[in-house]
Amino acid sequence: MHVVYGLVGLKTHSKIAMVVRQEGGGIRRYVHLATGNYNSVTSNFYEDIGVFTCDEAIGADATDLFNYLTGYSTQQEYRKLLVAPVNLRQKLAALIEREINHAKKGDKAHLILKANAIVDTEMIELLYDASRAGVQVDLLIRGICCLRPGMKNVSENIRVISILGRFLEHSRIFYFFNKGQEEIYLGSADLMTRNLSHRVEVVFPVENPEHVRYLRDHVLERYLKDNTRARRMLTNGEYQREHVKDGDEPIDIQEWLMSRARKSK
Repeated sequence: MHVVYGLVGLKTHSKIAMVVRQEGGGIRRYVHLATGNYNSVTSNFYEDIGVFTCDEAIGADATDLFNYLTGYSTQQEYRKLLVAPVNLRQKLAALIEREINHAKKGDKAHLILKANAIVDTEMIELLYDASRAGVQVDLLIRGICCLRPGMKNVSENIRVISILGRFLEHSRIFYFFNKGQEEIYLGSADLMTRNLSHRVEVVFPVENPEHVRYLRDHVLERYLKDNTRARRMLTNGEYQREHVKDGDEPIDIQEWLMSRARKSK
């Protein structure tokens, strides 16, 4: 067993595990990537998402990352993973700027970002730019949000929703419409300077089309339509509780996720 205590000056906050297995005449790498900790206690009351894959490019990236963490590599480029403090900030900014460019050309543009907090000034300014360009921006931010939605000529196309319930909302999801070629990334990083620049974080792509559709059309859609646990942020920074209106169906994202978990057992 080789125990590594991390890099000096950087908290290792990524959630990644890899098993290398001898198969036939070679080896195969199995990688699990997640938005939450490998913790038997918090897993009972945290909401998180994980992906298990044997994708060769992700496996190679995982190897490079572990070599980086153990001091055997100064890797600066990754095939599919977005890694802080190496390339995560730049890659996320580029994905947001791509939506801005689509909007400026008159195409539909949509961002959905789910995180614990948004504090980083550069990211906030970029999202304001997106709003001004006509990008629809939906932010699912459980805790601290230093961005203000609904300000005239600044953030009129931004809405902020916080979901509070029995389970701690903990997953980070980054959705980009991309002119219909939708992309979704999951990961460990919040939109905070400490996560983007001063920690080891991993954000990874969801590439299976069925998984993309499930996350977009079922999971994220229910988060945005929740009328039971949702609180909508007003322009003045206060929150207003959503309520079920007469004739509407109650939508409770946490209860829906629990029902899915029960069916899978």
